[in-house]
Amino acid sequence: MIGRRGRYVMIGIYFSGTGNTKFCVDKFVAEYDNRKNIFPIEDEDTLDKIKNNHEIVIGYPVQYSNIPKILRDYITSNQYIWKGKKIFIIATMGLFSGDGAGILARLLNSYGAVISGGLHLKMPDSIGDVKVLKRSPEKNKELVMKAEEKIHKVVHSIKNGKPPQEGLGIGYRLAGLFGQRLYFGWKTKRYTDKLKIDHQKCIGCGLCKSLCPMGNISIKNGLAVSSDKCTMCYRCISRCPKQAITLLGKRVIDQNDINKYISCKIGSDAYEGGNDEE
Repeated sequence: MIGRRGRYVMIGIYFSGTGNTKFCVDKFVAEYDNRKNIFPIEDEDTLDKIKNNHEIVIGYPVQYSNIPKILRDYITSNQYIWKGKKIFIIATMGLFSGDGAGILARLLNSYGAVISGGLHLKMPDSIGDVKVLKRSPEKNKELVMKAEEKIHKVVHSIKNGKPPQEGLGIGYRLAGLFGQRLYFGWKTKRYTDKLKIDHQKCIGCGLCKSLCPMGNISIKNGLAVSSDKCTMCYRCISRCPKQAITLLGKRVIDQNDINKYISCKIGSDAYEGGNDEE
């Protein structure tokens, strides 16, 4: 879409657990529109932004070749606003997504949205309590640089009328289904109660409570306590100062922070997941 002054106009909507997806959507929109128009789904005002804009990029981290439960609920509970919207999808991943962008594309199509394209971006692994996919800081910096380069090329292609279609074809769909979703898809169909907090390590600082997009963590008797609404975003795990929280593994191996891998950042927490605090 081209605005009144000949500028391309697009807003970015995202769900980001540890900052990877937020970083990618921010870079994409800045390349496309030369402005910073990105909004997390946790913000109440984001719905109005969607209603008042026609062209939107939506970004999210793929979980088991599926959409995070929190994002699926957001889309379905606000299904009336998607009709006629032109949407480009960005799916971020640690290694493999199959039809990561395609899953959301099919859901949005069912609500009348027009999908213009899809982009898959490999980013530093955010599952901090599992050894698989852990890379050196140098490798993670290389991943981020490659993602930035890919975003630049893709935006150029879009402006030339050739948006990529990653994740949208039948081949991608079969890869996602048989690669992960057939075996692990049930993990993303409901929220989980498996988040674990070690009370021997917890200091009751409340950071995890303030960060949780689901309000799944509370402070009781001076200690953090989890409920049954975890969306597996790993935001609390990546930020806990005492590494007291785990989900899939038994101990924290690495706390993902996108700011460690980018050459230029704005403020001290430029690409935290969640609300635009920066």
